[in-house]
Amino acid sequence: MIRIVIADDHPLVRKGLREILDGEIDIEVVAEASNGQETLDVVRKTKPSVLLTDLSMPGVSALDIIAELKKEFPKLPVLVLTMHPEDRFAVRSLRSGASGYLTKDSAPEEIIKAVRMLAAGKRYITSSLAEKLAIEIDKDQTRLPHETLSNREFQIMCALASGMKVKAIADKLSISIHTVNTHKARIMQKMDMKTIPELTLYAVENHLIE
Repeated sequence: MIRIVIADDHPLVRKGLREILDGEIDIEVVAEASNGQETLDVVRKTKPSVLLTDLSMPGVSALDIIAELKKEFPKLPVLVLTMHPEDRFAVRSLRSGASGYLTKDSAPEEIIKAVRMLAAGKRYITSSLAEKLAIEIDKDQTRLPHETLSNREFQIMCALASGMKVKAIADKLSISIHTVNTHKARIMQKMDMKTIPELTLYAVENHLIE
């Protein structure tokens, strides 16, 4: 039996995924989580076959959760299922330790197939993502400014570039305004930028935001 933990901050999404997965004879959803810390807790408690997680959740960054869990459970397969397109977070997710990446517009059959492949010890990526990974491998050592950011800094950078205010970001991520401002200062320093419009223009040109 493939035992699944679903991590997503939207109850309706969790319910829909549970209905899809529990309908399979070889798959059982053993727990759900709605934020970062809860995900860490339930995985440690239930020790699932596969973790199915969104990227946008309150509290601890999902990319940091993946990295943390892979230290504790190196063999735990993590399937990222998110609204973010592949060109924004896919490579970062795989670098953090994820074994698969799908967007939420994926067909139920594809999600089930991905879960079974991860449970069997394989990876699951689309052909378009495989092409992106090949390009990433072939790139030289010169990195774009946003590639120097930590996962949390990258998350906050995208939020700032999208027009979110500091307080809104703090509320969304369940962190203090001071922490967001600290990250903001580091982001601007690392990317050698002075203003948010400058950051927004960069993010749009590099397809990091819509």
